[in-house]
Amino acid sequence: MKRYSETVLNGHPDKFCDLLADRIIRRAYMTDPVAYAQIEIAVWSDHLFLNGAVVTRKKLDLDIREIVNELGNEIGYTEKNHIDVRKYDIIDKICWLTESPKPWTHFVNDQSIITGYAGYDSKTNFLPPEHYAAWYFREQVIKELKSGPLNGHGPDGKVLLVMDENNNDWTIKTLLLTLQQKEGYSFTDFTIECNQVLQHAFIQLQNTDRRWIGNWKDINVLVNPNGPFEHGGSDSDNGQTGRKLVMDFYGPRIPIGGGALYGKDLSHIDRLGAFAARKYAIELMAHGTSEAFVSVCYAPGMDTPLDVIISSDVKPHKDPYQFFKFDEMHQLFQGKNLLDYDLDRLGTFYNSDLEFNKIQMDNHKVE
Repeated sequence: MKRYSETVLNGHPDKFCDLLADRIIRRAYMTDPVAYAQIEIAVWSDHLFLNGAVVTRKKLDLDIREIVNELGNEIGYTEKNHIDVRKYDIIDKICWLTESPKPWTHFVNDQSIITGYAGYDSKTNFLPPEHYAAWYFREQVIKELKSGPLNGHGPDGKVLLVMDENNNDWTIKTLLLTLQQKEGYSFTDFTIECNQVLQHAFIQLQNTDRRWIGNWKDINVLVNPNGPFEHGGSDSDNGQTGRKLVMDFYGPRIPIGGGALYGKDLSHIDRLGAFAARKYAIELMAHGTSEAFVSVCYAPGMDTPLDVIISSDVKPHKDPYQFFKFDEMHQLFQGKNLLDYDLDRLGTFYNSDLEFNKIQMDNHKVE
């Protein structure tokens, strides 16, 4: 069966906007753990646009310029790069309100369709293997951009792979890396270095999980097939919060509901419901199913879902209509913040492996 998936690096304009929106929400949580936030960010050329609303009970003292510079420095958009975030013209149209967030955060605040998925095993983080692998190569490239042979290149880029899945034999057929390179750097040397990084990552992947078969020489490896890519970031593409939904969820094979995750506090039904659905699916895996699909839909102002669909080999261990009530979900995740659910890390929504193992241990105690 042919499978494929795609991820983008943190320097991609869309992902930069996602991370910046969440960075602002994290700061809001430091001031008020129950803050409300809905933030949209867009970037083009040397302009950065912010809009939406943030509500905290205490006045939120934020220096947006400082946060932008901090994130840009972490990613690699500094004075040494074609994009230097310190030169951004920041247009801040966010409504910063100092009052109780409760009118926005204590009920289902939008209509929404939520999808949760878990499958395979911990070696794929319970994700489809093609999506796990796309995330895996993404992480390896980011690591090499920071302290390896690709240091100084990037940070804008994308990873795409095509694979064949034949039961427990997984073969990568095509691996595509589009990556911003240093200006004036030899394109030939750059592509050779990228190939070496990808090959090393592939060998590590095979050593970790023997289901990945095949030889490196048989993979169609493509690095910047359009030629040198020097002017990346917001000078090559505009960016906006919430565009990479399929990447942020489970890849193109698994249907998604439609609501974006980034730029929303943990009371927003799109985000809260997505975390809860993933947790429910992981719990079904821990109770013995080989795969779990969870679909939930909500109406604004109604705490109980309109409908829940569970697809699983085992009987649901918890009443889904009770589990997916807004108050139940809100209480489940209350007191946690976005540092616990850092979506730019490999591990959709949270550390699924730890969650799975904890549930299995609890099951054994009951037995």
